[in-house]
Amino acid sequence: QVQVLESGGGLVQTGASLRLSCTTSERSFDRYAMGWFRQAPGKEQELVAAINWSGGSTYVATFVKGRFAVSRDNAKNTLYLQMNSLEPEDTAIYYCARADANYVILVAAGYRYWGQGTQVTVST
Repeated sequence: QVQVLESGGGLVQTGASLRLSCTTSERSFDRYAMGWFRQAPGKEQELVAAINWSGGSTYVATFVKGRFAVSRDNAKNTLYLQMNSLEPEDTAIYYCARADANYVILVAAGYRYWGQGTQVTVST
């Protein structure tokens, strides 16, 4: 069983930045694509960003494009989500997930292992 662990969430004010990090327990971290999802209270889970195995191909959702960026450091077995210009609408639990393939996947069903999530709260 692969363990996925997110960190970096917190309470910030509108306009602030946060960087989320995610690590997995497997040695083959660099063989798989990864993704960031979020779920706000009363809303469905949505894909925020995804990245292929090497970091050479990324996807960022339209609703955060220009503010959020996804990256990875395979030498450190770590995935990142840089979040800038945060808005109250970004308040959610953010989940890191490991895909079943090495290419970018845009649907949750394509991700096998999930973290417990990290809370991001943006105040006005």
